[in-house]
Amino acid sequence: MARRQHPRTEPYGRPAAHAAIELRAVRRTYGRGGEAVHALRGIDLSLDRGSFTAVMGPSGSGKSTFLQCAAGLDRPDGGEVYLGGEEISRLSENRLTKLRRSRIGFIFQSFNLLPSLTVQQNVLLPQRLAGERQDRARARELLAQVGLGEHGGRRPGQLSGGQQQRVAIARALITAPDVVFADEPTGALDTRTAHEVLGLLRRAVDTMGATVVMVTHDPVAASFADRAVFLADGALAGELYHPDPNAVAERMVTLAARPVGAAA
Repeated sequence: MARRQHPRTEPYGRPAAHAAIELRAVRRTYGRGGEAVHALRGIDLSLDRGSFTAVMGPSGSGKSTFLQCAAGLDRPDGGEVYLGGEEISRLSENRLTKLRRSRIGFIFQSFNLLPSLTVQQNVLLPQRLAGERQDRARARELLAQVGLGEHGGRRPGQLSGGQQQRVAIARALITAPDVVFADEPTGALDTRTAHEVLGLLRRAVDTMGATVVMVTHDPVAASFADRAVFLADGALAGELYHPDPNAVAERMVTLAARPVGAAA
């Protein structure tokens, strides 16, 4: 399986031309004074177009906040977030909503399919919400690519968990987004089904040019990525290219044992 090279560095001051998503000195704090929680402490990170990145770290490391800020679901207190070269951290809420609907795809652990809609209607929902023409031919093509070409007329409740997550992948790809954010996408699946779903994400990157950013705690899931990025106590704590499950597991054990507030 072909893997991508390390990202090139760009002169600071303009977005990296090859970056799908870029965070610069991003900070996010919840609460004030002695009760303040520093969820992100100045994150600098650039993720290439057409890459697959796993974001990992112990509980409370800042993974969820990272995803929320990178995807425009939450606003950082400081720093900048760029999507495809456009700064999104200061957009109005209305513009952010439109951007998320057309340029960002989401895959969740709980699938988040609408039970009253058919499989095909669920896949088409992002286009419908974005006010775009609903491309039914594209929906059928994506469903075929995830192995559900004959299931477009069914309801989510008639599918297994793995099949529902395949629908969620097709839905995330329907608008050809700049980035697909996957939040623990295999957390509710058995091992065999999880591998099938991860393989689909891998193929979406390799054959469709998708950019996938996956938050996960699973070293095996991370091994499907080109790069694993580690967070600890709200700060970057290292990375591994072409991550091996054993190496990832060792890194996670080390981070979990590190005292809170220790330097990266």
